[in-house]
Amino acid sequence: MSEICTLLHHLANENKLERFVFPFDVAQIPRNGIYILFEAGEHAHETDRIVRVGTHTGNNQLRARLQQHFVTENKDRSIFRKNIGRAFLNRTKDPFLEQWNWDLTTRKAKDAYGNLLNRDYQQEMERRVTEYIQDKFSFVVLEIVDKAERLKFESRIISTVSLCKGCHPSAEWLGLHSPKAKIRQSGLWLVNELYKEPLSEQEFVVLREIASKPSS
Repeated sequence: MSEICTLLHHLANENKLERFVFPFDVAQIPRNGIYILFEAGEHAHETDRIVRVGTHTGNNQLRARLQQHFVTENKDRSIFRKNIGRAFLNRTKDPFLEQWNWDLTTRKAKDAYGNLLNRDYQQEMERRVTEYIQDKFSFVVLEIVDKAERLKFESRIISTVSLCKGCHPSAEWLGLHSPKAKIRQSGLWLVNELYKEPLSEQEFVVLREIASKPSS
């Protein structure tokens, strides 16, 4: 597993894959695909460590998904943002963590919790999360148009990294303060698709071919 994870990391770090940092031009990002995130200060296999892998379910929604992570200040539309905020709050044992965990996307939830929410502090936390993500994270994209193919490779990549004994977070990694055990243990900003079926050698060859093709 360490061998194929090493190959995966070096593939994702190759110069032929454009590395996006904020602010990025969404027009340069494919409409469909998988994104692979790196975080400043995190390394594995003698290169930048993969800390999150994600995709989208709706057609042509990759750009919108990345905007939800990097720009839109609404943690209920991005579990990635929510988990960053959780780690910040849990690190200092901030009681606002309980409110941060509320999902206010439904009318029922808004009616139940809306009047109790400290909105000013929530906005402050959203800004803090935005600043951290925009400052600390970069990413590459693998263009995959077919939804089933995207979901398959997302799962395989996540499992490959989470199963690898050579991928460890640094002692300063923010995720070590997450209240989510799966994040702390995996070293990834993820709780789903961990420790499942990893990339096979044949699938890695396909992934390498995908990476070598210019984006449409």
